[in-house]
Amino acid sequence: MAYVNPTGEFTRDQRYIGTRITADGRDGFPVEPGRYRLVVSRACPWANRAIIVRRLLGLENALSMGVAGPTHDERSWTFDLDPGGRDPVLGIERLQEAFLARYPDYDKGITVPAIVDVPTGEVVTNDFAQITIDLSLEWTSLHRPGAPRLYPAHLREEIDEVNEVVFRDVNNGVYRAGFAGTQEAYEKAYARLFERLDQLSARLERQRYLVGDTITEADVRLFTTLARFDAVYHGHFKCNRSKLTEMPVLWAYARDLFQTPGFGDTIDFDHIKRHYYEVHRDINPSGIVPLGPDPRGWLTPHGREELGGRPFGDGTPPRPLS
Repeated sequence: MAYVNPTGEFTRDQRYIGTRITADGRDGFPVEPGRYRLVVSRACPWANRAIIVRRLLGLENALSMGVAGPTHDERSWTFDLDPGGRDPVLGIERLQEAFLARYPDYDKGITVPAIVDVPTGEVVTNDFAQITIDLSLEWTSLHRPGAPRLYPAHLREEIDEVNEVVFRDVNNGVYRAGFAGTQEAYEKAYARLFERLDQLSARLERQRYLVGDTITEADVRLFTTLARFDAVYHGHFKCNRSKLTEMPVLWAYARDLFQTPGFGDTIDFDHIKRHYYEVHRDINPSGIVPLGPDPRGWLTPHGREELGGRPFGDGTPPRPLS
C-alpha cells in the first residue's frame, strides 16, 4: 500500500497546495463574493469541516459549493451527482481537471476540500486545515450578521494545541489504525487513539466545548471524526475497543453538536458509508455497505445544557436549511 511506510505505519501525504485566499490578496487571490467554488464530498471528514464552517459563518451566497459523489477512482473525485456528470458551475467531470488546469504535471493527491477559481477553472488550494481558518479570519467582510467567532484571538493558542493532538491521535489516528500494514503499527495507533479519546472525555466531562464556553474550530475538527466513528471507524478501521455510543461523555458531546444548526444538517450517513466501504477495497474487498447503525440515536436528549456554555457566543445560529 503506497500510504504505508517501511515500518507498516500509515503516512498521510500532506503536500497540499498552500495558496491562500486572503482579504488583501497577497497570494494573488483576494476574497471576492462569487469568484470561488468550494468543492467537497459529504463523505469526507476533512471536507465536512469546510461545509460546517461555511454554513456557520453564513458564506453560502459568497462561496458556492460543488458536491462530488461519495466514491472516487484512482484519478479523482467525480461529479456524478450532477446532471450529465458535470459540475454545473465549473463544467468539469472530475476535480482532477481543476488541478491539472493550474498544474499540468500535478502528481500529488486530488483531495477535498478544494477551492477553485471559477473564472479560470484552476484550483487555488486544497489545504484543508488552512481553508477553515481563512474562512474565519480572511472572509470576515462576507460573514453573516451574528456569525460566531470560531478562532478568537484570545483562545487561538489553546485551540491550536488541542487541534494538534486531535489531528495526530484522533482525526488521523483512525486512519493510522485502519491502514496499518503491521500488527505492531495497528496496536500503536489503536492505543494512542483511545488514550486520547479518554483524555478528551475527561476534559469534556466538566465543560461543554473543547476550548472556552463557545463552539470553536476545535469542536468542528473533532466532531467530523466522531460523527463517522460508529458507522465506519469502529468496524472498518478496527477501532473497536468502544463504540462512540459506549463512551457516555463523548457521545453526549457529539449529539449536542449534531443537534446544533450547522453540524448535523451537514451529515450524510449514506455518503459516508458508501465512500469508505466501496472505495477501500483493500480493507473491504466485497464492497458491501453495512445497513446500520440506526441514526435516530443522534437526536436523543444529551443533557449537555447543564454545563452552561453559549454555542454561538454573542452571535446567533445559522438559518435553518430550506
